[in-house]
Amino acid sequence: MAPHSSPIGGATRANAHKHEDGGLSDIDLRVRALESLLIEKGYVEPAALDAIVETYERKIGPRNGARVVARSWIDPSYRKRLLENATAAIGSLGYAGRQGEHMVAVENTPEIHNMVVCTLCSCYPWPVLGLPPVWYKSAPYRSRAVIDPRGVLSEFGVLLPPSTKIRVWDSTAEIRYLVVPMRPDGTEGWSEERLMSLVTRDSMIGTGFALDPRSLASESAK
Repeated sequence: MAPHSSPIGGATRANAHKHEDGGLSDIDLRVRALESLLIEKGYVEPAALDAIVETYERKIGPRNGARVVARSWIDPSYRKRLLENATAAIGSLGYAGRQGEHMVAVENTPEIHNMVVCTLCSCYPWPVLGLPPVWYKSAPYRSRAVIDPRGVLSEFGVLLPPSTKIRVWDSTAEIRYLVVPMRPDGTEGWSEERLMSLVTRDSMIGTGFALDPRSLASESAK
């Protein structure tokens, strides 16, 4: 499996260490040293590690957040509770725990687009999004998301009208954020499970949109 590329400075799992190590804790550095040693000794395959990270980054973790978003799209009362007290609303679906003790949900609208960053390290809502992607932890994203959010979003393919304001939320050890993307048109009457398939990890960070249902239809037709 090839390293995952990123629109932010071309960061990959292989070269991310070069610009991240300066801000890593002693424990993080020890883990990375151990990983390198295990790979060097042939006990661990880098491709296997990448596959595990990919699973937790994109499949297991984000499905929890996708359910939260899909529920908010079809249940106005749940959406209201989510925006007023995200920790409790998310917890009511069984998603809670470390790195998700204090959650805030922010809603995208045609007027405001929200995106999340952690400028100090890599604070991230594990219970709903799983492990943070490499680019989220990278120095270019952490700095440029605040300085030039519109430019960063354009590199992710998120092109917004000039009239749409961008609001950047800085995650901390105390507060983690979940972006509720706008519900795509043409999904009236869809079930919660079906809507979940449109919610991506990036859309819940704010560096992407929910998927267009027409793209799913074209993929399934192939």
